[in-house]
Amino acid sequence: MSASEELEQLAARYATEAVQQDRKGMKDLALTKYERAVEVLSKLSSLYPDAPQNRVYSEHVKSYQQRMKELRDNHPLDHPGDGVSYGKPEGKDQLVLTKKPNISWNMIAGLEDAKKAIEEAVVFPVRRPDLFPLGWPRGILFFGPPGCGKTLLAAAIATEIDAAFYCVDSASVMSKWLGESEKNVANLFQNARKNAEGGQPAIIFLDEIDSLVGRRTEEVGGEIRTRNQFLKEMDGIMDKSAKIHVYVIGATNKPWILDEPFIRRFQKRIHVPLPDFQARLAMLNIQTKDLKLAANVDLEELARRTEGYTGSDMRDIFQSAQIDVVRELFENTNPNDRESVPREITMEDFERVFEKRRPSVSPQVVQNYVRWMELYKAL
Repeated sequence: MSASEELEQLAARYATEAVQQDRKGMKDLALTKYERAVEVLSKLSSLYPDAPQNRVYSEHVKSYQQRMKELRDNHPLDHPGDGVSYGKPEGKDQLVLTKKPNISWNMIAGLEDAKKAIEEAVVFPVRRPDLFPLGWPRGILFFGPPGCGKTLLAAAIATEIDAAFYCVDSASVMSKWLGESEKNVANLFQNARKNAEGGQPAIIFLDEIDSLVGRRTEEVGGEIRTRNQFLKEMDGIMDKSAKIHVYVIGATNKPWILDEPFIRRFQKRIHVPLPDFQARLAMLNIQTKDLKLAANVDLEELARRTEGYTGSDMRDIFQSAQIDVVRELFENTNPNDRESVPREITMEDFERVFEKRRPSVSPQVVQNYVRWMELYKAL
């Protein structure tokens, strides 16, 4: 066991003992144990500042410190354990199922190659599994710049096949309850399999997967066990003899830091690039349908001007233009007058926005994605 794992277990033990003493009304003993848990978690964070669990450690520390303050102010614990993460409470040993998103294909502009690959890997096997004697891909990786539609694609898949949708990130897996990260992973896959065995496909969406399974020079705490558990669970659903429909979809802005064992298990590795001209034009039509535009607004010209911008960047441009005309309304009229409305957005308004906003992704970063795609692409 590594030093960090020992510290994790020590913090969990102190926290558990603190709550036990808290329940019994032994304030002084509880305070001492809470203080010890805070000290150990703070030490972990200082020793391993880049560990993905640090955010969770910080949340635990704040929770314990809040309870310590309440004890010093003589507030009894009406509901022992409430608000204090010290172990695995009854009934909370699984990750929460996210409500299935309502995103359709026609809400996503462009990305035709990605959509085609998704149909082949997910949609067709769900509709006609009998046509796939060699099985079908269960692991799909979306990589590319932030703000280009990776999460939307995953949500659209869930809608297309009417799947249960489990949305997971590092905070919900890594040490959700101290020392139990790998159990969270096992429970996640077990619940997804049960759902699929009941007749409904299940999608496990791993957002920012690099924070979970990325390469690191030094691994801490339960990371190694958690990574191995992910590999084991992914191997389990990828058995071609298994006909259940459980899919693991990962999204990352940093594919180059993923470990190769994980790369291999994503049989489909799909680049989600910056939108091209036609995709940008389609996005502009979608994003402006609820806006009042002046006659001189040329969407094709705006599509040309936004080369190198992400879909998120483009939404921000229109939002900025709308905010500018609303500001003008507030400055020139009585804001309490409900009859007043903003003027139409003009091409000149967009020109002013372009003077203040640049693309969020540099050409150098775009080339990094292209190089990684040439090495690892699998459509």
